[in-house]
Amino acid sequence: MKAPQILFITGTDTGVGKTVFAALSTVYLRQQGFHVAALKPLCSGGRDDARQLRAAAGKVLSLDEVNPWHFRAPLAPVLAARQEGKRVRLREVVTQIQRISERFEVVVVEGAGGLLSPMGEDFDSRDLIMALKATPVIVCSNKLGAVNQVRLVLAALPSAAARRARIVLVNPPKPDAASRTNLALLQEFVKPECLRVMPWLELR
Repeated sequence: MKAPQILFITGTDTGVGKTVFAALSTVYLRQQGFHVAALKPLCSGGRDDARQLRAAAGKVLSLDEVNPWHFRAPLAPVLAARQEGKRVRLREVVTQIQRISERFEVVVVEGAGGLLSPMGEDFDSRDLIMALKATPVIVCSNKLGAVNQVRLVLAALPSAAARRARIVLVNPPKPDAASRTNLALLQEFVKPECLRVMPWLELR
């Protein structure tokens, strides 16, 4: 059986539209005929993101399979876990994702926070991307400062991962001068085929 493709949705920050993009991507892949799962391995402060991803994938997994680690406090997952006396290790998360991946052609994995936000004990989304050999998808709010933020994330990735990365600029509700010009400026640093712009959307 062909190895599954793993798309890892990360961001330049928290609240930039990762869940919306991950859910829309999952729905699109299903419509194209792929057997796809969507995962949110770690959640803190609620499980709404995981529920949305589960629904987008057609509920092919249980909520606990989509989101095995969830914590009450609205903090970085590593801190929320520690408040509950728990520790999450990279090996555990990688093993869980790989186990699920064996059943699907494509797996969409959403990280927590930005690329370097601590997720568990001594690991972040960058570590997961490398361990899974995933394709990074960097979601960024299309506003003033976006070009710098995207370039910083690309610089933080190992070169092999940066080369296969895809960037999604999420437009604000009301476009401004920056959101209208960021794409063209980014094309001076990133191959145009690696860039996409997503309109402002909200999941219902």
